[in-house]
Amino acid sequence: MMLSPDQLDADLPWGQPDTEAVMNGIKIECAPMPAEPAEIEGKARSLSMPSLSREEKRRRRRATAKYRSAHATRERIRVEAFNIAFAELRKLLPTLPPDKKLSKIEILRLAICYISYLNHVLDA
Repeated sequence: MMLSPDQLDADLPWGQPDTEAVMNGIKIECAPMPAEPAEIEGKARSLSMPSLSREEKRRRRRATAKYRSAHATRERIRVEAFNIAFAELRKLLPTLPPDKKLSKIEILRLAICYISYLNHVLDA
């Protein structure tokens, strides 16, 4: 609904002729809540900042760029160590040809078979 500047709508606050009545209505609607006791269950509660749950604090901390950057760095180091361990295991396994590229699951399966073969050789 479009209103021209000279039209007034009684439902809208600026359409009321008495600005004093409008201001009183706003003051009543925005009246402050009664103050809570400053201490609840032994913990001081700040009136300006509501207390956050442990999960909310963790979420906020993890949302920072510094945390994400540190986490990404830790993850890269972990994946690199993981890949180095697979490369070392791959060097210990006999395959033909010796430089054949194997996936991680193939390396694990081949290691299982090789360990089982070595156990069989020791038992014989």
